[in-house]
Amino acid sequence: MLCEGAMMVALAQVLSYIKLMELPNGGSLTPAMFPIILFAVRWGLTPGLMAGFTFGLLQLIFDGAYAWGWQSMLLDYLVAFTPLGLAGLFKGKKWGIFVGTVVGCLGRFVIHYISGVTIYKILAPTEFMKWTFTSPSAYSLVYNGSYMLPNTIIALVIAAVLYKPLKKYILGQDLGN
Repeated sequence: MLCEGAMMVALAQVLSYIKLMELPNGGSLTPAMFPIILFAVRWGLTPGLMAGFTFGLLQLIFDGAYAWGWQSMLLDYLVAFTPLGLAGLFKGKKWGIFVGTVVGCLGRFVIHYISGVTIYKILAPTEFMKWTFTSPSAYSLVYNGSYMLPNTIIALVIAAVLYKPLKKYILGQDLGN
């Protein structure tokens, strides 16, 4: 499990450099979340949360962290990537990779949303996508949703493509539990 976790975290880090889009205040579209979600669904909640935390730490160190102080570093990296491991709640479930992807991504979105409302509120009023926002809540919802929803879709598409050929692996049937 430990070796597989290290490989999945490393794969996620490498995939994080494939940026399909990058936003000005942090956030990007990448296929990076999928290996963490896959690991979580395969091994369970605690290992998944640890993999998500480790990936968040690597993102903070190597991805040129966009942060407004230590609070932002904590929330937007260490705390935000950890909930990807919530996918582990669906370990061994037939369609767990899909539900786990949605739950893990939703957990990450919630943390980014909280960060946007509490830390980035100093940017209000601000303009994003040709809209002017005076509400930190609305801004955080739109800003974080603009990359988290597509990232969730990317992870779901990867899961759909790999589900049939990797079904035994995803469900952990090769582990001989």
